[in-house]
Amino acid sequence: MKILITGSGGLIGSEVVSYFALLGHDIFGIDNNMRADFFGPQGDTSWRIAELSKKFKNFKNFNIDIRNRKDILEIIKDIKPQAIIHTAAQPSHDLSASRPFDDFDVNAIGTLNLLESVRRFTPDSVFVHMSTNKVYGDAINNIKLKELETRWAYDDEKYANGIDENFPIDQSKHSIFGASKLAADIMVQEYGIYFNMKTCCLRGGCLTGPNHCGVELHGFLSYLVKVNIEEGIYKIFGYKGKQVRDNIHSLDVARFIDAFIKKPKVGEVYNLGGGTDNSSSILEAFKLVEDITGKKMKYEYVNKNREGDHICYISNLDKIKKHYHDWNISIPLIKIFEEIAESWVRRLKK
Repeated sequence: MKILITGSGGLIGSEVVSYFALLGHDIFGIDNNMRADFFGPQGDTSWRIAELSKKFKNFKNFNIDIRNRKDILEIIKDIKPQAIIHTAAQPSHDLSASRPFDDFDVNAIGTLNLLESVRRFTPDSVFVHMSTNKVYGDAINNIKLKELETRWAYDDEKYANGIDENFPIDQSKHSIFGASKLAADIMVQEYGIYFNMKTCCLRGGCLTGPNHCGVELHGFLSYLVKVNIEEGIYKIFGYKGKQVRDNIHSLDVARFIDAFIKKPKVGEVYNLGGGTDNSSSILEAFKLVEDITGKKMKYEYVNKNREGDHICYISNLDKIKKHYHDWNISIPLIKIFEEIAESWVRRLKK
């Protein structure tokens, strides 16, 4: 099978490249390292592309900007991939406010360029889009919560298993990033429903793993571990450090994408995160990383939350498990922390 992966040097993109390359598929990547433009040298992913190119002879990367409609039309026409896995994005809701044109052009226009190219030249292909839980906006913060010693928790039985796909997506603050990703999300659904294409949106929780180049504006868990190892100071932005995220290893994301490609649906939406078992607050993450590295977490508190940030977000995985019985969370939270710590120790020595 020919598989095209956008954002092939990023966390999910590179994981998916490895996963499908090992299965023997012909892998074509699109990545122009715009992450380095967004986040500076710390966000650079060119090392990962070089690593993948050296390791896999069945992987070829193209230095193409997904905003360039002509180039996207041409590469889809030439390759005619049977599956497109779209992971490229401007991923920071903080950065989006200062660079709204770039944010929308990458997240929304780039996605439209891909969808229309696929519709024209390979309409029977499977199209998997990495969306985000930010499409739900901050209306999630209206859910009744209870404050525990180290975290906020839902105080409403309706959300005992987390947020499901029926949660409203409008009339709330999303951040500019959330709005551009929502535009892309709706378009992916529409191309599926309107043109009967095999598309899905994966509304990710906290996607993470050892290959994540975490920075302060994006990649909470990876960045937190890096700061601890370097003995720097981590900034907590509001909510007493008790804000909760559910963490999913990039390999489990790749495993679900594989399941969807084998059994695709039309215009579907899934919340894809770590669920209740892999959830953690910032304070709880401090304790976990301290136990692994033996280093005390240094931090300072900023008494202002990030705009549009979620106080507590946990993905309800009921729908995804109902549709794909063989998929589950295979990597527990502690293992995720250990792998990220090992990866940063190795990279920081270079």
